[in-house]
Formats: sequence, structure tokens, C-alpha cells
Amino acid sequence: MVLESLRLDGPPRRVVIVTGGSRGLGKAMAIALAEAGADICIASRTQSQLDEAAAEIERASGRKPLTVAMNVQSSADCDALIEKTVAHFGRLDVMLNNAGIGDRKGAGARIHDLSDEDWHDTMEVNLHGTFYCSRAAARQLLKQGEGGVILNVASGTALRSSAQSMGYAAAKAGVISLTKSVAAQLIGENIRVNCIVPGFVSQFPARDEDEENARKQRGRFITARRLGEAWELGPLAVFLCSDASSYITAESFVIDGGGLTGGIAPTGYTVAAEAEVARG
Repeated sequence: MVLESLRLDGPPRRVVIVTGGSRGLGKAMAIALAEAGADICIASRTQSQLDEAAAEIERASGRKPLTVAMNVQSSADCDALIEKTVAHFGRLDVMLNNAGIGDRKGAGARIHDLSDEDWHDTMEVNLHGTFYCSRAAARQLLKQGEGGVILNVASGTALRSSAQSMGYAAAKAGVISLTKSVAAQLIGENIRVNCIVPGFVSQFPARDEDEENARKQRGRFITARRLGEAWELGPLAVFLCSDASSYITAESFVIDGGGLTGGIAPTGYTVAAEAEVARG
């Protein structure tokens, strides 16, 4: 019975949208959800990346996902994403808001140097996009009247200071707060709203030996003594999208190998950590 509660093949078969689903953590979660039996729609900006990811998901699960090229910065695109998914699969059960970026503009800028444009760019993708897709999904789930799941992805950066990624940290903190507020608003509607909070996770295989060694070095500052792997978010996503988590809502789940323990992970350069590196 426990394993059955983790299945997503129904009846009815769950329909899951994963934004940012063409690579990294989004693709890894989409693969796991498809392997658990769900019908998947993956969405991102670039169709060629979506096509490659769709082929990989189909090879892994035997299920062919729907692909939708869109931009979460556009509320119209987010509305259309829900409409296209429902038109294709007939329903929606899970909205997994994974799309996000670091501070691609203004990274490392101090507050007195950060422009409006750079600030809004980060906020629009990470926070506004999560809101737009959650709003559109909630409308559809309420229309269906059968409940469902909204699952957001934040970052451990939201739970600590980040001088180099101030906008990203603030936006992801907003995602955590939005999760709780939306869950509270949907009380009595059988719509669960939760949040995954990843720590330092390798989103793709190391490209060479130098990168592999750099990852091992960085992992020494984490309690688990390694970086996470993208596939490790898959089982957590399946759990939170399935009936196995039916009594869980408004919660955030940190998956970071203990990276927040003692505050050593934010920079990796505490006195104790530096001493450990020096000792080899």
C-alpha cells in the first residue's frame, strides 16, 4: 500500500507541468515523475532543449511528454501553458514551478549599484513566474473541483544571506512565503501547496576532471561531504506530488546534505573550513 500511494498512474493518471523542465533539476524531476506514471508537460524558453529533454524522458519512462516553449515572465504565456496542457491531456493535477535563474544581470553588484532592470529581471523569473503559473493552475484546479498540487522550488540561498546573489536570495525567499500564503488561501479546496528547497546540487555531469575535482572540493564544506545530484530531487518530487503526502501542505522541504548546518555552506570559507582545506 505504501508503494501504491507513490504511484501517479491513477486512476486518473496524474498530469504534471514542470517549468524549467528541459534541463537540470527540472528535467531530473520530470523523469522521476514520468517513471512514477504521470503524464508530463515540460516547459521552457528553448524548443530545441525541450525536444532533447522530451526524448530523454521518453527513453527513461516510455511516456512521451508534451513540450511548450514559453517564458514564465509573461503571465499570458503562463495562462496559455495551462490551456495547452489541458487541451492535450484533458486535465491538470500538478503544477511544478521549477523555472528559475540566478542573478544573470547584476550578479555581484552591491545594492547602491544595482539597476532597476537587473533587479526586476531576477524577480520576474523566480518570483513573478511562480505566481503567474500558480494563479493559472489554481484556476484550473478549482474549475475541475478534484483538488491537486502546486509544488514550488526555492533555494537554500533564501534561508541565508547572499552578498553575491542578493536578488536571487530575496526572490527565492519570496517563493517560500508565497507557498505558505497560497496554501492558506486554498484551505478546504483539497489543493496542497509545498516547496522544495535545494542546496548545492550538480545539475549536469562534470564536463572534465578539473570540474569534477572542483565539485569534490566544494562538497567538503557540506555536512554530507559532497554535492547533491540532480536525480536526488526526483524521489522527493514524486512523494510531494503523490497521495503519500496527502497530509502535507504549506511546508518547505530542504534537501541540501546538511548544507545549512553551522552556516558553513553559504561561502565555504569559514575559518574552520579554511583550516581543514589547509590540512588537506
